[in-house]
Amino acid sequence: MWKENLDSISIDCVIFGFDETGLKILLIKRAGEPQKGKWALPGGFVQTNEDLDSSAKRILKELTGLSNIYLDQLYTFGEVDRYPLRRVISIAYYALVKIRDYNLKASANAKEAIWHPIDQAPKLVFDHNKILNNGIEKLRNNVRFHPIGFELLPKKFTLSQLQQLYEAILDKALDKRNFRKKILSMDLLINLNESQQGVAHRAAKLYQFDKNKYKELKARGFNFEI
Repeated sequence: MWKENLDSISIDCVIFGFDETGLKILLIKRAGEPQKGKWALPGGFVQTNEDLDSSAKRILKELTGLSNIYLDQLYTFGEVDRYPLRRVISIAYYALVKIRDYNLKASANAKEAIWHPIDQAPKLVFDHNKILNNGIEKLRNNVRFHPIGFELLPKKFTLSQLQQLYEAILDKALDKRNFRKKILSMDLLINLNESQQGVAHRAAKLYQFDKNKYKELKARGFNFEI
């Protein structure tokens, strides 16, 4: 009975990636039925000998080759008809990573594993589009109130690169003057007194995120908000 119950508990991973071209979502092409050959979020069933977090890490690595990624639980999806063969409850996990830090490698259970532009996401299997949309909402809320976006930038970055990052994640244009004024007023950036090298346009100033200053300010009640 316990094994039968686990066969109805699955994990789905909503992995967002960012590179110079924008925000992307990690998708696999299913190698088996149901809906063989269709695009899906990386997912699979929980095994009897593992907890949920371990299951999420195993499934993600087996299907895509990605490992050493910190995964947060997103939401539980339990609609009666969400899976065509039987009742399946899915625990969704999500993460945001820098794409160039990882190499994809599809497994036998996934024909392909690719980073797909978030604004061109195809129709996914089952209720995976609903799960994806839930993940996008969670990501946009988190990036507005926590400085997680800085982890996706080079160690030294320009204010334009920072703004482009937030525009890509939030999917909206931000006023350049207001954005810079707000970011600089937080006193979380270190002016490196350096400029870009080897660029065709006018070289911009380089900055670095001050993690220690953020921890200090947060302990005093500081609220990060874009």
